[in-house]
Amino acid sequence: MKVLVVGASGATGSQLVAQLLLQQHFVKVIVRSSHKLPESWKNKDNLQIITASILALSNSEMENIVKNCDAVASCLGHNLTWKGIYGQPRKLVADATIRLCNAIKSNKLERTTKFVLMNTTGNRNGDLDERISFAQKCVIGLLRLLLPPHVDNEKAADYLRTQIGQNNKAIEWVIVRPDGLINEDYVSEYEIFPSPTRSAIFNAGKVSRINVAHFMASLIGDNNLWNKWIGQMPVIYSSSQDN
Repeated sequence: MKVLVVGASGATGSQLVAQLLLQQHFVKVIVRSSHKLPESWKNKDNLQIITASILALSNSEMENIVKNCDAVASCLGHNLTWKGIYGQPRKLVADATIRLCNAIKSNKLERTTKFVLMNTTGNRNGDLDERISFAQKCVIGLLRLLLPPHVDNEKAADYLRTQIGQNNKAIEWVIVRPDGLINEDYVSEYEIFPSPTRSAIFNAGKVSRINVAHFMASLIGDNNLWNKWIGQMPVIYSSSQDN
C-alpha cells in the first residue's frame, strides 16, 4: 500500500514510519525539516520525503500528494514548549485533518482512502456514552481553557466523527486514543478497547509509542482489523499493567 504519514518526525510518527517500512509499504512523509530524520530513511527506495509545512501547501499540492495514497495517518501534535502550546498554529491537528480530507475528496477517486488519526484518551467519543466523574469533567474543562492543544485534538476528532461521518464514499477513518505515552524499544503485548477502562486524568494507563505505531500500521495493512474498528475511537493500553 501507499501511505502518507504526517507528523513523521515526532516520537510516535517516526515509529509509525518504521513499522510501515517493516511491512513493505511505500511511505510518503511530510516534514518541515529532514535533518532530524534517521539517515537510514534517506536511502530507502520505498520512502519519499516531502519537505514542507503541511499548512503552507496549496490545495493542488495537497491533492497531488494524497492522490495515489491508499491511506493517510496523522501523528501530528504540539511541541511541549511555551511556543508549541500557546503559539501558532493553534489548530495544527484539526486544520491539517480538514485539509487532508478535503484533498482526498477533491480527487474523486473510485475507492475509499483510510484515515488514521492519533488522538488522546482525554477526548471522549461523542458517539458513545463514555461517562466520567464530575472531577474529571472539571479538569477537562480547565484543559480546554488553558491548553489549546487539547481543544485542537477534540476538533480534529469531531471533524472526522461528525463531518466525514460513517458513510463517506471517499474516506473511512479510525481515531486511535493512546493513554500515557512511554518509550520502549520493542513491540509488546497491548490491549484495545472501544472506550477507556480507567480515568485518563486520575488513573491514567501507559502505552509505548512503538505499540501505538504497531496498531496504527496494522489497521492500515490488515483489512479485518480495519473493519473491526472503522468509524470508532479505540483506546490502546500496553498489557504490562493492571488495566
